[in-house]
Amino acid sequence: MTQISAKISDRRTFAIISHPDAGKTTLTEKLLYFGGAIHLAGEVKARGQNRRARSDWMKIEQQRGISVTSSVMTFEREGITFNLLDTPGHEDFSEDTYRTLTAVDSAVMVIDAARGIEAQTRKLFEVCRLRSVPIITFVNKVDREGRDPFELLDEIADMLALDVCPMSWPVGMGGQFEGVLNLADNNVARPEGDSRTFQGKVDADPTLPGNIADEVELAQGGYAEFDAEAYRNGDLTPVYFGSALKDFGVAELIAALAAYAPPPRPQPAEPAPVAPDNPEVTGFIFKVQANMDPNHRDRIAFMRLCSGTFKRGMKLTPTGHGKPIAVHSPILFFAQNREVADEAFPGDIIGIPNHGTLRVGDTLSERADVRFTGLPNFAPEILRRVALKDPTKTKQLRKALDDMAEEGVTQVFYPEIGSNWIIGVVGQLQLEVLISRLDAEYKVAAGLEMAPFETARWISADDPADLKTFADLNRAAMAKDRDGNPVYMAKTSWDVGYVADRYPKVRFAATRER
Repeated sequence: MTQISAKISDRRTFAIISHPDAGKTTLTEKLLYFGGAIHLAGEVKARGQNRRARSDWMKIEQQRGISVTSSVMTFEREGITFNLLDTPGHEDFSEDTYRTLTAVDSAVMVIDAARGIEAQTRKLFEVCRLRSVPIITFVNKVDREGRDPFELLDEIADMLALDVCPMSWPVGMGGQFEGVLNLADNNVARPEGDSRTFQGKVDADPTLPGNIADEVELAQGGYAEFDAEAYRNGDLTPVYFGSALKDFGVAELIAALAAYAPPPRPQPAEPAPVAPDNPEVTGFIFKVQANMDPNHRDRIAFMRLCSGTFKRGMKLTPTGHGKPIAVHSPILFFAQNREVADEAFPGDIIGIPNHGTLRVGDTLSERADVRFTGLPNFAPEILRRVALKDPTKTKQLRKALDDMAEEGVTQVFYPEIGSNWIIGVVGQLQLEVLISRLDAEYKVAAGLEMAPFETARWISADDPADLKTFADLNRAAMAKDRDGNPVYMAKTSWDVGYVADRYPKVRFAATRER
C-alpha cells in the first residue's frame, strides 16, 4: 500500500446532524474528550457560564446556547484521523448544514430518546440521502425517561425508509436505567456514583432482568443484521443507544466510525468524478468564515481536500479566477484553535487564510479543468432592508454585508431602483446573527425594516434580448446579487408563478450553483 493509499484509508470525515436540543453539541465534546483532543475533564463537565462547547465560539452562540455555524475539529485516535464537522442544528441555518454535508463521507444522526425523529432531523437526513451519505444513528439521553426502544427503531425504519440494526440496547431507561448492553460483546456498561455516569465499570457476564433479556432476543431476531456494504450504500443504519452527557456509548460510537465509516469517497465533479487516489491535488471551498479571531480580522476559507497530497506552499488555481494562488499558511482546526499544516491528504479539511479571493463553491486544483458540483445558493425566504443608525458607516456596512454574503450566511441584493440594500435569509434567526455580528465584529449599529418583497429568483434566458425585455418591463422589481447576476424580487410566491407564466422564455431559478 502506498503512503497516500494508507493515509486515505485512515481518514474518517463525518458530520453530526440533529434537531436542536437532541444533545449534538454535548456529543461533539465527548467525542473530542474520548478521542483525546480535550485533556481536561473540566472543559467538558463545567457548568453555567463555563459550560461552553469548544465548537461554539461565536458570541451569539454562547449567549443563546445553540450552534449557528459549522465548525471543524480534527483529532487522531488509534491511528485513525477523524475530521469532525459540527453543524448548526437550528433549521434557520440549514444552508450552512447542507454545504457542510457536501464535504463529508458519513454522518452521525443524533436522536433524543424521548422525542424520536423530528422535522429538522428528517430534513437533514434527506440531504444525506441525496448524496448517499451513510448514517450511524445515536439515540441519546437513555438515562432519562424516553420512548420504548422498539418504537424508536420502528420510527427510524418507517420515516426514513432505512433498515435498522441495533448495535447496543438500553438496560432500562430514566429512573430504572442500569446501563447499556453491547450486543456484539454481550457486556454491560454500568453507571457509577451519585451522577450515575459511566466510569469504566463493565459487567462482562451480566444477568439481565427477564424483560430486558426478552427485548434483546426480540431485537436481535426482529431487525436486520449488520451489513457494512448496506450501511455504506446508505440502505442500513446501525443504531447505538447511549447518553452523551453521562459518557455511555461514546467510545462505541468512535469505534464504529473507525471500523465501518467509509474513508474518503469520489466526489461529483465536471467533467468526471474525482477519485481520492488521483495524484493531482483538488479540493473545494464549502465554507468561508470571517473574524474567527476578531483581533486579526481574519478570513478563512474551509477546503475539503478531494485528491492528491497537499503540501504547504503549493500553488492552486481557483475556478473562475484563472490566477494560481500560493497557499503558504494552511490551517488544521480544533474549533477556534489551529495549527499550520505542512501537508494534508484526501478527506482532510484545511483552512486557507484569504482576503476575499476564495468563495463558497470554488474549486481549487493544480490544473484549472475540473469543477466540483453540488454547492448551490438557495432563494431566500425572508427579505429585509438594512437601515443604518449612523449614515457615516455606509462603507463599513457594505464590507460587512459582502463578507457575510461570501460566507453564505446571508445574501445581499442591490435593487435597480432605490439605495436600500436588501438582505435575504432562509430563517429568522439568521437575521439576529446578522445584527449581532454587525455590532460585535464590525462595530456597525443597524436595524432591519420590512422590504416590499417576499422572495427572490435568479433569472436567465437563452436569448439575452428576452432577458433584457423582461428586466426593462419589471425594473422596479429587479436587483443584482453580489456577483452581478440579475434577480427578480417578488412580492409574493404567487407572483413568481404568475410572472413565470407570462414570460415563458425566462427561467426563474430558486437555486443557483456557482
